[in-house]
Amino acid sequence: ASVTKVMTALVVLEDSKLKKGETGANITITDADIRSYEADLADMQSVVKVQAGEQLTLFQVLEGMLIPSGNNLAETAARWDAGSIDAFVAKMNKRAAELHLSHTKFADTSGASASSVSTPTDLTTLGMVAMLNEVFAQIVALGQANLPVAGTVYNVNGLLGQGGIIGIKTGSGLNTGANFLFAANVTVDSRTIVVYGCVMGQPTLQIAFATAQALIAAASPALHVRRVIARNQSVANYTTPWGEQSDLVSTVDVDLAEWPGMILRQHLDAKAIVIEKPVAPSTVEGTEHVVLGDYSFDVPLVTADQLYPPGRLWRLTRVSF
Repeated sequence: ASVTKVMTALVVLEDSKLKKGETGANITITDADIRSYEADLADMQSVVKVQAGEQLTLFQVLEGMLIPSGNNLAETAARWDAGSIDAFVAKMNKRAAELHLSHTKFADTSGASASSVSTPTDLTTLGMVAMLNEVFAQIVALGQANLPVAGTVYNVNGLLGQGGIIGIKTGSGLNTGANFLFAANVTVDSRTIVVYGCVMGQPTLQIAFATAQALIAAASPALHVRRVIARNQSVANYTTPWGEQSDLVSTVDVDLAEWPGMILRQHLDAKAIVIEKPVAPSTVEGTEHVVLGDYSFDVPLVTADQLYPPGRLWRLTRVSF
């Protein structure tokens, strides 16, 4: 369904490197875009009205694709990015593989095809990645947008702004039912965190909305924020044969939201240090790999103290140095 457009937007944004505050390239609506609009309209798909020769910025194309869910503008974005729909869909599937979305396959750019398939788990992962892009997060948080020919278009996410909902995408189809990939701000241990989730296969969009609200309400009390690593916490220690030593310390506080029963795993990645010249404090010399549930990331580790190479006398008495 239309949740497919999350991947379409993500690929376009990553390729274009559009930044928040920029409007991006000017895109001219072509005859191919008009044919897509007319075909989608005749097929009773969700469309945004366009005219041949109309000029839209890349930002406006993304607005029209994500806010009122215009299938035709998803195709316009794909042709602009990759030259053809097929070439762009190949990019979408490549990105899905990179994100380890093993139960996801895209056959089109809008989700109108029944061959575009995914699961709630995969889509939740996709949504989390997409929301890291500031432009994507900005657009899906908009209640409406103004486009040159279509005029004012409104967000089909009826829950936007309610109960902490900040995005991201609805979708529906005869074969898929009503779907809702969502992100919501919730308060956990006096801190605001973002909860992501996905509801699929509901009879109506209103039921999908209600189910999402119930999930958020049930999840929030079960979550807790745990400080895994504190800034300047010693994680490891370097000691040289000639007596120099320094702790390796974390550069940041690491606070993670966790469910009861989640298992935290940590792994140190730091190579044996080779000191040819003095190593200054705050030099990155390793990472601590942290895994909590399905979430993983690396914390940079830096030297706490200066490390000096061995002195001349020490070298002279040890041939290997």
